[in-house]
Amino acid sequence: MISGLTILRTEDTHQNRERWSYVLLVEDLRRISAEPKEDAAELFRRMVFNAQISNIDDHPRNHAAIAIDAGWKLSPAYDLTPSTPISLERRDLAMICGDLGRYAHADNMLSQCARFHLDRDEAAAIIRKMEDQITAGWYDTARRCGLPEKECDTISTAFVYPGFRLDLSGQQEG
Repeated sequence: MISGLTILRTEDTHQNRERWSYVLLVEDLRRISAEPKEDAAELFRRMVFNAQISNIDDHPRNHAAIAIDAGWKLSPAYDLTPSTPISLERRDLAMICGDLGRYAHADNMLSQCARFHLDRDEAAAIIRKMEDQITAGWYDTARRCGLPEKECDTISTAFVYPGFRLDLSGQQEG
């Protein structure tokens, strides 16, 4: 196994955060993967999932590739933890996910979808399907796993937060 941090050839410091990037990770993953298109699309889905559950702990050590026979493959997902940030308008991931940096926003993720071997329509469909699944299923999943009602109330704001689809057309770049 090699961590995303190793794949990115970077370190776990704030000085190296400019290399903490899904966009850079998918480029390097495509070079080493035995199944580059499949792994790239899966990494896109994980990036979107992290955004939609407000997992702000998606740093490069929480991504990895594993050796399978003679090649490498994206490892199974791990350490997927919802957070409950206060902001309803903007949430940032630990890793850059598009042209707008770390902003956990649908349009930001679509901005680099080609790097994940996805055209814009495919990527938009993945985002919409995941959004629908999370919205419809997070509560039942949490309860089935034994989370008390009070805790469900506490984490409810983590899932598909309103800013994920905030209209950016009237905003100027900063």
